[in-house]
Parts: sequence; structure tokens; C-alpha cells
Amino acid sequence: MGCAYKKVAIGGTPPPDANGCGVPLTTTERVCSMKLGGKAEQNKKEKKDALLSAAFDLFTKQGINKTSIADISSKAKVAKGTFYLYFSDKYDLRNFLVAHRAGQIFLTAKAAVEKDKTLVSVEDKIVALISNVIDQFTADPSLVRFISKNLSWGIFKHDLTSSVDPEAIDYSALVNDALDGSDVKYRDPEVMIFMIVELIGSTCYSAILFKEPKSIQELKPDLLQAVRDIMHSQQIKD
Repeated sequence: MGCAYKKVAIGGTPPPDANGCGVPLTTTERVCSMKLGGKAEQNKKEKKDALLSAAFDLFTKQGINKTSIADISSKAKVAKGTFYLYFSDKYDLRNFLVAHRAGQIFLTAKAAVEKDKTLVSVEDKIVALISNVIDQFTADPSLVRFISKNLSWGIFKHDLTSSVDPEAIDYSALVNDALDGSDVKYRDPEVMIFMIVELIGSTCYSAILFKEPKSIQELKPDLLQAVRDIMHSQQIKD
């Protein structure tokens, strides 16, 4: 941690303190220093946000395989070298972006569930949360095209819970907290969530984008029942 003093030139005023820091900074200089630090952080955030926005647009329009780091940097209007200050490659960015977008969707759904005081059981809350997520995907096919296609269990386990994103959600902790507070106990919560994530991701991708085997509106009741069936199959019976 740097001291709040200016260095003085040789032959100038000696430092007023014992540690030789120098002349104390004025109030104005302290404020300027704080502003410079804040501005630098803001610039870093703006560049990272620009990369994320550019990547999402390119990935959803032309796919990750046809998108280069140069394409992303150019669209974000930053130097190509700047890309590597934030991400190791485009797949690292993709995983981060999946985590970031999925987190936004999850928080929206979670807020809606928490407002609904009629939901009591963990099962009902999870089904309501998934229903909201499906509705968000349906309203914006670009999200389901990108997130559902890339939301593998590996990303869910590692990137969504270990992301360097300071706003990243610890899904494992949230799920464990919810299940711990339930009167119903489950044999293997990780397996249960794995099955639900894979089911929702793959089904939404096919039903929303291609209406296969039918539209998501027609399939949704069966899909939510399937989630309940998965949870029932994992319950520990007395």
C-alpha cells in the first residue's frame, strides 16, 4: 500500500516523517489520485463489457467457430492485445459469457419466485424458477441459441461456480442451501441437478428454435412434469 506523500527532489524540503515518505499530499491531490484510480477501473470495465457485447452478438449470429478474436476485438473497438488481458481465448470468453448471461436469467427468475408467497415447497419453487427461465428463453431466442447450446455440465460445475466474474453466482451453494432447508431429502442432489440442467437446456434448444418435437408452449407442461419426476425419483423415502 503506497503512502499518501509526495517524493521531493534532492536538496528539497526534507520529509516530515520518520519513514521518509515525503511531503504529505494535499486534499486536492488525494482526490485527483482517487479519481484517476476510479477512472482506470471504469475504463477496464467498459472494455470488458464491450468485448462481452461484441462476442455475444457475433457468437449468436455466426457461431463461435466462424468468429475470430480479431473479429471480436474489432467489433468491440479495442486492440487485439487488450482481449488477452481479460480472456485466454474465445472459448474462455464463451464460458464466461455463458456464466454471465445465465446468471442474469437465473437472478430474474429467482426474484420472481421469491415474490410469489404461494410457493412453499422446494419442489414447487424449483419448478416455478424453471418455468420462468423457459419464458425468458422463449421471449429471446438468441439467448436460448447461445446459452442452451453451450450450457454443458462442465461449464455449470466449473465456470458458473468458479468464474472470475465478481458478480458470478455460486449455484452449488444456492442449491445446497435450498435443499438443506427442505423436509424432503434427496439421494444425490448433484445428479438430480445435472439431469434437470441437461433436460431443460437440450429441450429448450430444440423446441424453441426448431419446434421439435413440438412448440415450447405445447411441450412446457410435460417438461415441468418431467422435472418433478426427476426430483421424485431422487427423493429418499422413509
